Amino acid sequence: MFTTILILLVVLVLLNVPLAVSVGIVSLIYLWQQGVPLLIIPKLMLESVDSFPFLAFPLFVLMGLLMNSGGISKRIFNFANCLVGHLRGGLGHVNIFASVIFSGMSGNVIADAGGLGVIEIEAMRNEGYDDGFSAGITAASATIGPIIPPSIPMVIYAMSFEASVGALFIGGIIPGLIMGVTLMITVFLLAARRDYPKREHIAGLSELWRSFKQAFFPILTPVILLGGIFSGIFTPTEAAAIAVMYAVILGFIVFRELSFSDVPALCVQVLKNLGTVLFILATVSVFTWILSRERVPEQLINLIIKRDITPAQFLIISNIILLVLGCFTTITPSIILLGPIFYPLIQTLGINPVHFGVVMVLNLMIGALTPPVGPVLYVISDIAGLPFFRVFKAALPFIIPLFITLVLITFVPQVVMFLPKLLIGG
Repeated sequence: MFTTILILLVVLVLLNVPLAVSVGIVSLIYLWQQGVPLLIIPKLMLESVDSFPFLAFPLFVLMGLLMNSGGISKRIFNFANCLVGHLRGGLGHVNIFASVIFSGMSGNVIADAGGLGVIEIEAMRNEGYDDGFSAGITAASATIGPIIPPSIPMVIYAMSFEASVGALFIGGIIPGLIMGVTLMITVFLLAARRDYPKREHIAGLSELWRSFKQAFFPILTPVILLGGIFSGIFTPTEAAAIAVMYAVILGFIVFRELSFSDVPALCVQVLKNLGTVLFILATVSVFTWILSRERVPEQLINLIIKRDITPAQFLIISNIILLVLGCFTTITPSIILLGPIFYPLIQTLGINPVHFGVVMVLNLMIGALTPPVGPVLYVISDIAGLPFFRVFKAALPFIIPLFITLVLITFVPQVVMFLPKLLIGG
């Protein structure tokens, strides 16, 4: 029976039925067939969403929306242009550098793509860059958002894998910077071959200082968050609340580009995101109970022991699974669905959950750039007014540096673990 519902789940996902609905359908069929009282469903669903750390999710979403609507994107883009716009392929580098900075505020790949994307693509068009290149690098650079802290996917991962949110945040810093560097190398090579333009002059100290002053307070956001978390002043959930307060101060008082009339729409957007994730969490909790009842984690652990699978082999297998799954579903559902399966396996193999978390999120970021789902591709396609598959084709060269970064952090865990061990001891 269990094999049948697994096959049905795969079929439903391939048919683009929403994951929460797919999981809910197969769970109901299983419980009905096995004669399990259906009253267990509301109990499991309520327990799964009753989590204090999960409060960080809607708060970080709200913070990202406030930052996005408060004139932050324009200031960051201008500062990045002063710093790296003079390099060959200038606005391509600006695109990446701005995403690295904006990552410290949004924590969300869609927020990055949607917020900076409009400014970046318009600026690149005005400078004579072709639409394909502009759309491709904008889509690829947005994937840095959930790697450099704060990161909404890592908050979800921490719930599913019982990992430290603070350690995950800090563990993503070096991989995120490596992603930026490898993407910039790719841009430089493409720009040299295609003779893309660059900023005519290097920004003078006065211009650089002026742009830095405009971007200073937004840039300070990750410093406040991470400094407070690993110094013990506040928890990650409290940090999310402080981040919202800081975004309100910047948007309403410092920059004065937010008005009270903007707040209802932002709150509705947060509630939509929250409702989607809560629905997924609740339905997957029932499926998790079924997995436990069928002793699936135990059987997988026994298989690993019997086959003598090494941590490196498991990481290769899990990377393949995540890359394929990322093509067919979005980031949060994938983390929630695989949590109860992968967590006992990495415990058995002695893989650090912080290391695995950054690997998992980067895998799913690459998936966000691949069809048929590819949520980032859809956002950029809409912004640029280009066909979906043209954006995908343009993004393909930039998947290579992301994949190189993935291989590096998979097999050299010190890249992820160096800062967490240095700053918070784990």
